[in-house]
Amino acid sequence: MVTRLSQLFVRTLREDPVDAEVTSHKLLVRAGYIRRQAPGVFAWLPLGLKVKRRIENIIREEMAAVGAQEVHFPALLPREPYEATNRWTEYGDGIFRLQDRRGAEYLLAPTHEEVFTLTVKDLYSSYKDLPLSIYQIQDKYRDEARPRAGLLRGREFTMKDAYSFDYTDAGLDVSYQAQRDAYERIFQRLGLEYVIVKADAGAMGGSRSEEFLHPTPVGEDTFVRTAGGYAANVEAYETPAPDAVPIDGLPEPVIFDSPNTPTIQTLVDLANAEQPRDDRPWTAADTLKNVVLALRHLDGTRELVVIGMPGDRDVDLKRAEVLFAPAEVEPANEGDFDSNSLLTKGYIGPWSPQGAVLGEESATGIRFLLDPRVVDGTAWVTGANLDEKHVHGLVAGRDFFSDGIADVAHVREGDPAPDGSGPIETARGMEIGHVFQLGRKYAEVLGLKVLDENGKLVTVTMGSYGIGVTRVMAVIAESNNDEKGLIWPANVAPFDVQVVATGRDAVVFEVAEQLSAKLEAAGKDVLYDDRPKVSPGVKFGDAELIGVPVIVIVGRTAGEGIVELWDRRSGDRESIAVDELVQRLS
Repeated sequence: MVTRLSQLFVRTLREDPVDAEVTSHKLLVRAGYIRRQAPGVFAWLPLGLKVKRRIENIIREEMAAVGAQEVHFPALLPREPYEATNRWTEYGDGIFRLQDRRGAEYLLAPTHEEVFTLTVKDLYSSYKDLPLSIYQIQDKYRDEARPRAGLLRGREFTMKDAYSFDYTDAGLDVSYQAQRDAYERIFQRLGLEYVIVKADAGAMGGSRSEEFLHPTPVGEDTFVRTAGGYAANVEAYETPAPDAVPIDGLPEPVIFDSPNTPTIQTLVDLANAEQPRDDRPWTAADTLKNVVLALRHLDGTRELVVIGMPGDRDVDLKRAEVLFAPAEVEPANEGDFDSNSLLTKGYIGPWSPQGAVLGEESATGIRFLLDPRVVDGTAWVTGANLDEKHVHGLVAGRDFFSDGIADVAHVREGDPAPDGSGPIETARGMEIGHVFQLGRKYAEVLGLKVLDENGKLVTVTMGSYGIGVTRVMAVIAESNNDEKGLIWPANVAPFDVQVVATGRDAVVFEVAEQLSAKLEAAGKDVLYDDRPKVSPGVKFGDAELIGVPVIVIVGRTAGEGIVELWDRRSGDRESIAVDELVQRLS
C-alpha cells in the first residue's frame, strides 16, 4: 500500500536541535526519524523504524547464512547471574540498577553473556548438541556519564549480539571466523567502510578480540594502522621494546642542582646550559618522567602508582584504564602528594641518593612501573627524590628496577608497529562491531559443561559477537548526506521511491496517484507526497531532507505523460515517460 505523506506521522524541522553536535543527530531529528526523550534516550518514529528494520533484516539474512538462530531475552534481568561472574561489581556506575517492590535487585542489561550461557546450560548437555550459534536483536542499557552525538553514544540502544558455543578450541576458531566473515558481508552490504583492528576485551574478558571501526572524523576511538597491514585500537597497541644496552663501563649517576624546573622542558633547558653533551643537545626523550596515578578499586580503596616513561611522552588515560581495569584511573591530586612524604613533587625518581633500590625498598614507597622503552642499560636524566635536585646518568637495570611494565603512553604517528610492518599512522574511527573469543570464562563460572565423545564432562568454550544497530544507522546517516539533508543508500532507505506531486492541477495528482500505484505493484515501497496546497519548494525541501534516494517529480508535463526522475545521490535529473519510468525502476 502506498504511504501518503499527508498521513505519515512526521514533521520536518527547518532548524537544527540545540543539543545536536554531529550531522547525523541533526538530520535524523530534523527529518523526523527520532525524537529526544532524555539525554541519550530517543523515541523512534515511523521513518526511523523503517530504516532500522531494513538494517536488521540485512543482519538477519547474514546470520541465517552462517546458521545462527534468533532468540530474544528480556532487558530486565536479576542480579544473581551477574553477581556470579562479578560483573555486577565490575560495571560500577556504568549500568542501571533497580529493585522491585520486594527489594530484589535487577539491572537493565548492558549485555547478555550470563543469561545466554545459563539458558544453553539448562537445555544442552552433550557435545552432539554443539556447535550452536544463537543471537538476538534487542535494546541494551548503559548509564553513560556523557551521552552525546545522538544515536552514536546513547543510554538506550539496539544491538545485535550473537553467541557461539563449542566444546573444543578448534570449534571456537571455526565459529569465530564464520561470524567475522558474516560481519564483513553485513558492512559491505550496508555500504560502510570498515577497518578490522586488534582490540582490548575489557569487561567482556576472553582471548582474541577484534573491532570493526568505521573511519570518521567524529569517531570516539583512535586506531593505528600501517601500509603493511597492521591495525589495532590504540588501547590494544603494544609498544615494541628496544634491545637492552650493555651496562658495563657506564659512568655512575651524578646529582645536580635543578631549581625552578617544574616541567620537562625547563629541565632540558637547564641540562643543556649546565650539563651539555658532546654529541648532541639533551632532549625530552633523554629524561625519565615519573607520573603518579591514582587507582580507585572496586572495593573503594585508593592506590597510588608511579609510571616512569620517556619525558617526550604523556600518559594516555584510556590506555591506563585498560591496563588497570576494572579500577578507575585518574592523575594523583594534591591530597595524594600531601599524604605521601616520599613524593617530592616535580623531582620524583626511581632512585634515591640514600641507595634505596626498587625491588628492595622503593625510593617513593609506591609501586613503580616502567614504559617498555625503558630497557636495561639505558641512561636517564630524572628526579633525585630531593627538592630542586635531579640526577643524570641513572641506568635502568643497575641503579633502579621496576615492579613491572606499564604500556600506557600516548601512541604517535611514526611509532613502529609491533609486527614489524613499518611506522604507524593514526586515525579516528567509530566502533560498529566487535567480535570476541570469550573462551571458557563464563562457562566455567556458570557451570556450562557437556559430555564429550568419551563421556567426560568438558567446559564449553564461547564466542561473543556484537553489532550496534542504532549506531550503524547513525554512522550511515553521518556518511550519506549533503547540505540539503540525508541521502540513504538504496538498501536501507525508508522507501525505494518518493513521488512528489507539484502544482495545483488535478491532472498532476491523478498522474502521481496512478504512478505511485504502478510502482507499488512493481514491488517498490513508495512514499507519495500528496499534500495539497503545499508549495513545490517546501515539498522539494522535505524530499531532500528525508533522503529517499530516488525522487519522481510529477509537474507541468504530467498531462503529456512525462515526469522528472531525480537521482539524489548523483543529483542528475531527466525527463522520462511514465511507462518507461516504471519499467526502468522495476
